[in-house]
Amino acid sequence: MMRHSWLLSLSVIGILVSCCYSYEYDEYLNKTEILYKDSVFGAAAYTPLTVGLTIIQGAASRGAVCLDGTLPGYHLHRGYGSGANSWLIQLEGGGWCNTVRSCVYRKKTRRGSLNYMEKQLVFSGILSNKAEENPDFFNWNRVKLRYCDGASFAGDSEDKAAGLQFRGERIWWAAMEDLKAKGMRYANQALLSGCSAGGLASILKCDDFRGLFSSRTKVKCLSDGGLFLNAVDVSGGRTLRNMFGGVVKLQGVGKNLPRTCTNHLDPTTCFFPENLIANIQTPMFLLNAAYDSWQVTASLAPPSADPHGYWTACKANYAHCSTSQIQFLQRFREHMVNVVQRFSRSPKNGLFINSCFAHCQSERQDTWFSDNSPLIGNKGIALAVGDWYFDRAGCKAIDCPYPCDKTCHNLVFR
Repeated sequence: MMRHSWLLSLSVIGILVSCCYSYEYDEYLNKTEILYKDSVFGAAAYTPLTVGLTIIQGAASRGAVCLDGTLPGYHLHRGYGSGANSWLIQLEGGGWCNTVRSCVYRKKTRRGSLNYMEKQLVFSGILSNKAEENPDFFNWNRVKLRYCDGASFAGDSEDKAAGLQFRGERIWWAAMEDLKAKGMRYANQALLSGCSAGGLASILKCDDFRGLFSSRTKVKCLSDGGLFLNAVDVSGGRTLRNMFGGVVKLQGVGKNLPRTCTNHLDPTTCFFPENLIANIQTPMFLLNAAYDSWQVTASLAPPSADPHGYWTACKANYAHCSTSQIQFLQRFREHMVNVVQRFSRSPKNGLFINSCFAHCQSERQDTWFSDNSPLIGNKGIALAVGDWYFDRAGCKAIDCPYPCDKTCHNLVFR
């Protein structure tokens, strides 16, 4: 049987100044995520916050179920003090599934079934409960909504023959109703965030999130590592567009995409953030690495586009890229900078595009807020987001091109 073109597993190590991260990369699930090891936090000296899983019991009556028909869930850590009526909703990432085969595979993982989800998750970075790690949001109600649909919480369809439920849109609404009943309806401040596929979801759902609250509530959105580009790969094709096309068609995503886009563009094109961000009415902050490590690996130079492996060393370690490969990556950065120009003109929006080889920087403590966090100018990510959210200062930060930034926590794959 021919191996699926997106099936590839490799382990990844993040090479940092003072910490060591282990990463998991699996193209079949299309994800890059942290596997926290004791060495990350120093288990003897520090125990990170872990938060238990809450199952959304009322979801079944709405047909809001994971790929395999099990119930969805979230992790909630309650706020207190000045943050008791403030809510931060983090949409979990974890790639997509674009074929029946890949979705059948996915439904037997934590990205498709309650049965395989971790019952406890680490809350770090923007989800941390410590002021010294998360100065602006540490005492808010902080929620991690689990991702088990494979279409960035946007699908609504099914494949009965394959036993697949594509109900991301319903999961989104069921979760929001459940959280409103637990006090979110009374929020005076709210922030919707997400990483990777969750970052794309935070873009798709931003204005819907605003609509959950009264006009008196301060509502904004943050997309981390979610600015997926409709870019040409190293073979001249469009790997990610083909992937997104499968997701949109299989999972019935088109009817749930913003009408401001679908009234003049096809649904697959409207699944790309570059065609959505300028029309979002709610204040939005885009946090993204200019040389997004997931996009370099899975969109620009996947094995299907590089069958002879010319890009293997470069993808694993940017220091091994040739001059022509760096030039190709610089054009990708230019594409990203160009697509945010109109978005950045609005005073309500924020930007932090750093010239790093990274992906998802708000959930990792070392990149979110630490002694050696990445900087643009003299400002780190947590301070930039906090200044923007609380209107202390604007932030429209776009880094100079590689290799000028010496503060990056670049990922090195092996």
